[in-house]
Amino acid sequence: MKINMLWLETVVDEAIARQPEGEILVSSGASPSGVYHFGHLREVITCDVIILALRKRGRKARHIHVVDDLDGFRKVPINIPESYSQYLGMPLCDVPAPDGSGRSYADFCFDPFSDSMAKLGIEFDTIYSHERYRSGFYIPAIERSLDKIEMAKSAIQVVSGRQLDENWSPVQIMENGRLKNRKFINIDTNSKTISYETAEGDVTSVPYGDGRVKLDWRLDWPGRWWLMHVLVEPFGRDHASKGGSYDTGVAISKDIYNNPAPIPVPYEFINRTGDTKKMSASKGTGVNAHEITDVLPGEVIRYFMLRNAPDKRLFFDETDGLIRLVDDYAALLAKTDHNELDKEIIYLSSRGVTDRTISSVPFSHLVAAYQASLGDIDKTLEAIGRTEYAKAVENEADIIRREIAFVANWLKLWAPESIRFNLTDAVDPTTFSDVELAYLRALAAEIRLAPADADGNWFHNCVYSHRDTSGLKPGDLFTVLYRALIGKSSGPRAGWFLSILPRDWLVERLSMNIL
Repeated sequence: MKINMLWLETVVDEAIARQPEGEILVSSGASPSGVYHFGHLREVITCDVIILALRKRGRKARHIHVVDDLDGFRKVPINIPESYSQYLGMPLCDVPAPDGSGRSYADFCFDPFSDSMAKLGIEFDTIYSHERYRSGFYIPAIERSLDKIEMAKSAIQVVSGRQLDENWSPVQIMENGRLKNRKFINIDTNSKTISYETAEGDVTSVPYGDGRVKLDWRLDWPGRWWLMHVLVEPFGRDHASKGGSYDTGVAISKDIYNNPAPIPVPYEFINRTGDTKKMSASKGTGVNAHEITDVLPGEVIRYFMLRNAPDKRLFFDETDGLIRLVDDYAALLAKTDHNELDKEIIYLSSRGVTDRTISSVPFSHLVAAYQASLGDIDKTLEAIGRTEYAKAVENEADIIRREIAFVANWLKLWAPESIRFNLTDAVDPTTFSDVELAYLRALAAEIRLAPADADGNWFHNCVYSHRDTSGLKPGDLFTVLYRALIGKSSGPRAGWFLSILPRDWLVERLSMNIL
């Protein structure tokens, strides 16, 4: 795969040109409305590599992540009790966590994601939206938006091409603990209150500096850019569509806040392989971000994101695709002639990695050896040490041990049933035909005399040598073998699998003695 990092250099060049001095602020953010999925990691990893590239150029740079926890609870996610419909409309920061922990629903969703970012070595400052609103931080943006309400309305209508209701207001009002769209009447900047019309048609007032007034999303985003001095921001391509929230944000930044919009870095979605729609937290169709950092080392996750530019759609497969991904990264590490691009992608991928977790042993081999060793890591190393990867065990034992921890999690959480296996405790010779028994015993006799250093290729040839003498079809040579060893009709690559098994055990089993 051809890796292109030109996009990163382009963003960094523009950032430095626009802000020649001082700290450069790169922002990410999301609404904690459900479990954060793999797609959310693309945004924060993109921010992180921009930070690294800026620092490499000698610039001070910081990543802020905004948790939009003052957003209203709009929909009960698929994995949350339906009883949570009672909280619809309430700010996410005020909805209780479903685990009874005493946290807010927002923290219940965000905390695991924060942990995932830390595992990926991402340095970030967390900014909670509700804290900023309730501390009065957004007062200047609220006042400007309401002072120029017609200009804001015009900008949204012209850029987005949609007509707003005559009662449209750039703010939402907190009523009875829920955010409501209400008709704005006037603002008093001395008392820091606004007057609005209730659903019943009455006029009442409310303070706007303590979180009871929130900007509409189309104004909140550019207001944040202005107040927080954001220079660069990645965001999903849905926000980057013509007339979308970034385009209206550009107009509102200019007309309302007199502030240039940040440098945009739109990124494509990550789909599950075979899916046509992006991952969704509320629908439960995403690959859990926290889970993936348990299954894949951070350096592999970062490599998956960074080997393509942000505007390239990615497809993630938790099974065969994951195996290929790990092996692709291992191959990159193993190269003896790294060019400058190789060095850059390894540097960006290994951010935060103090101890390497990817060995030169293929992932599929680790999976087979770990299961054949019944989950015993020491025995797994012994098994691999009997193969052509003996040198790797000698030189990379600690790395392999760390990688096996991820292998174990993958087997538990994502591996397909066709890959999972255990060596059977015993085998019943009566379940095999006479022809099959004769083949297995002949194979046992040959393996008993095999060279001590026989590798996977030797064992494969040994099995296949019986295609003309056993009376079995070539495919059945392997099917019968798997039945005798793991009680399945298929399994890991046969030659390599046989080479990792203890020789005495293997001979005894194929001789059809009950173990």
